Amino acid sequence: MRFRTIVLALAALPMVLGGCGGMVTPTASSSGSAPASPAMPWVIVATGSATPSPTPSISLSLPASGLPWTSMPAASACAIAWPENEQVLIPMIVTPAKASLKVQWPAWYGPDYRVAAVDQRLVSGTQPPPTWVSVTAGTGCTVTATLTGLISGNPYIVWLDAPNTPRNLDGSRSLYSGKSGVVTPL
Repeated sequence: MRFRTIVLALAALPMVLGGCGGMVTPTASSSGSAPASPAMPWVIVATGSATPSPTPSISLSLPASGLPWTSMPAASACAIAWPENEQVLIPMIVTPAKASLKVQWPAWYGPDYRVAAVDQRLVSGTQPPPTWVSVTAGTGCTVTATLTGLISGNPYIVWLDAPNTPRNLDGSRSLYSGKSGVVTPL
């Protein structure tokens, strides 16, 4: 009985030492190719030919009125150096005056705009909604509006809205299309 146990242990030894796969013996495949080798990798990498990289195509569809480089007239009166601001769509120039603010912006986004001076003083409770002033653009390159009735020395931010500006992907629009920094009327 002891001899039988030793023989069984010796017979199982190649499987224990060889891992889960046991012993691999070369055999001829049905396709007639060379026999498989025990050293053959599990993943076979074949060389091939390179393919060209795809060329990305970008398509922007903005309304014609939203393209400042095509809709802005080339007249010398339109050559205003508008301030650049990546956070707003429409740039503007705000000039403080006595209890008022003069606001100028390019007439790039259609004939209808609205502008508001938003008071920046701290308010207890709910912030009052901005008072919007409707402005219709003329035939010139710029639109100008004067916001009156402001408190001299108080900080304001001017918001500019153009209803013809592009919408977000979900169809919504920002509350404003242009925004100034903090300005104070004289």
